[in-house]
Amino acid sequence: MKKFLYIHIIIGLLMVMGMTGCTSETVSNAKQEKVLPQIYPDYIGVTIPVNIAPLCFSMADEKALLIDAVITDHHGNSLHSQGEESVDFDIDDWHELLGQNSGDSLSVTVSAKFDDGWHTYRPFSIYVSPDSIDYGICYRLIAPGHEVWSKMGIYERDLSSFDERALIENTQFEGCVNCHSFNRGNSADMSLHIRGKHGATLLRKDGGPITAYNTKTDQTLGLCVYPYWHPSGRYIAYSTNTTKQTFHSAHPNLIEVFDEASDLQVYDIDKNELLLSPLLKQDSVYETYPVFSADGRSLYFCAARALPEDNHQLDSIRYNLCRIDFDPATGSFGNNIDIIIDAEAQHKSVSFPRPSYDGRFLCYTLSDYGQFSIWHHEADLYLLDLSTGESRPMAKANSEDTESFHNWSSNSRWMVLSSRRDDGLFTRPYFCHVDAKGNVSKAFMLPQRNPRRFYRERFLSFNVPDFVIGPTNFDSHKASGIINDEYRKNFGVRK
Repeated sequence: MKKFLYIHIIIGLLMVMGMTGCTSETVSNAKQEKVLPQIYPDYIGVTIPVNIAPLCFSMADEKALLIDAVITDHHGNSLHSQGEESVDFDIDDWHELLGQNSGDSLSVTVSAKFDDGWHTYRPFSIYVSPDSIDYGICYRLIAPGHEVWSKMGIYERDLSSFDERALIENTQFEGCVNCHSFNRGNSADMSLHIRGKHGATLLRKDGGPITAYNTKTDQTLGLCVYPYWHPSGRYIAYSTNTTKQTFHSAHPNLIEVFDEASDLQVYDIDKNELLLSPLLKQDSVYETYPVFSADGRSLYFCAARALPEDNHQLDSIRYNLCRIDFDPATGSFGNNIDIIIDAEAQHKSVSFPRPSYDGRFLCYTLSDYGQFSIWHHEADLYLLDLSTGESRPMAKANSEDTESFHNWSSNSRWMVLSSRRDDGLFTRPYFCHVDAKGNVSKAFMLPQRNPRRFYRERFLSFNVPDFVIGPTNFDSHKASGIINDEYRKNFGVRK
């Protein structure tokens, strides 16, 4: 009996040890370095939301045997973590510390153990902004190349934790899922495009049932893509594009995606009608990427002079940022198109215009040519002050590699942006803070529990990241049933 009792006691102690974790090694006899630590991801000097998930990180030098981090505030509170690959802060303790230091800075001291012992580096600061960030982001996970119908899906990530779930994956149907869009982060108004054998546009209005639409009409070029919701929720702006893809034989951008034709239209959900304007359907102009202004009375878009049939110089296609009036009461367009940014005159090209929801700024991507900037390593983000007309690069958010798609949080203080700065191949989501005066903070990568392992093992790009203000409550089982069903409601066109 005593033998069995001892066995049970030992098992119990082992279980307790497993629950509490191993005791960390004391940092001792450390060499005091005068330089900042090289960590991955680079979180040194960033501004973060008060409700963001823990910023776990590794040493950039993989020869490190252990990494140790101590975070302290001005009130004597501290948070400690140590690990072989990455520090991993307790999520509840992390949020408590951030909540206690909203509007203040934290000091982070990093030590690393190598074969020759411990090294302690110069502390760095992290500023905790009182501006909270939205509940989460949604994105498409896709291979970074040009595969057809490889596995992909739309996913939702809680930004206060590491929880991710699939909204829908193309293992549930045959085709491609893309062009997910929400009304200022409110997923009660949702548009989702399916391409392929079961092609359709899924629409949800005011959190109601999902309806599958055929958006091709006899008066438009093709299917409606690149959706953007009107703030009222009644309208959605779409473009219709005849898109082609080509491959460079010797060029750092590798792949070029371009339009041979494109037009714009606005869909009136209440009346099931596409609203058309001859100014937005010119054969001599490629129009794309429509977005409504914050007050809903303007439509911004990108436009380029169409190439003549005998001209195949894709690097001569340059898009300007344009604007046309829109009357939400009547669903009618203005009679003039204004050029807001003449990028062609700068031998540059604009893509992905995104106005802040407070009406103060508009962010756009600037590249050398074309409109599919995700493959352009020179692409950077620019911020247009809508009150002054001044436009300038978002220097602290940009990098030496691609910055492309982006969008604003619902409070217009945070931006999520797509960047290839990590390795030049995979697109990762980054975040930066933009204050009321347009000051932009250093961008930081989406936190992961073990970032080096996570990003090294996930061979997928985060495509079109966009904010959501709460869980999407998207029923993938019902949605896949609707996609696999043959029924499609047709878009009408206003007479």
